[in-house]
Amino acid sequence: MEFFCYHRDRPGSLVLRQELVEQHWSYMDRYASEMIARGPTLSDADGGPTGSVHIVDLPDPAAARSFAFDEPGYQAGVYRDVLLRRWRNVLGRTMWEFPGGRTGGNRFLVLGLGSGEATDVALPADQDELIAYGPLLSDDESTWLGTAALVRAPDPETARAVLTPDRYADIEVHRWQFGGRPS
Repeated sequence: MEFFCYHRDRPGSLVLRQELVEQHWSYMDRYASEMIARGPTLSDADGGPTGSVHIVDLPDPAAARSFAFDEPGYQAGVYRDVLLRRWRNVLGRTMWEFPGGRTGGNRFLVLGLGSGEATDVALPADQDELIAYGPLLSDDESTWLGTAALVRAPDPETARAVLTPDRYADIEVHRWQFGGRPS
């Protein structure tokens, strides 16, 4: 079962986040084989971290909750909230298999939150710049709750255009980068 997890940083928590970086990476190392994508969202103003995205393949919702809420940064108060939803890997690959590679171009998390009839469930026609893409779902997959995508795009507006704008209550666009331990 695939899950989308987005830990959003609490204002003023950067020093604590930095103090816990090795604990965070060690924790995530335990899930290396389950990772579909990972990486921080970044501030437009200074490029500092604003959150942490993880897309993982885990056995069930209980394992996903444990993954999200046992994370050292969450336990220490780095994050103001966590969005955890079932997710379907429409591309069928990991971010490491993205043909565009780890570097070059601007990267974004595009998060569309909606309700009602599902939209953007199938891949967009232009999928060359999609790093990860899929619907957000209820735990039992019976209810569509939105869409999450990681996209390479020249700017936030182009990234936002991957989703149908009038079908969502809100569409968030955050700068994002490939994550993991520095080499």
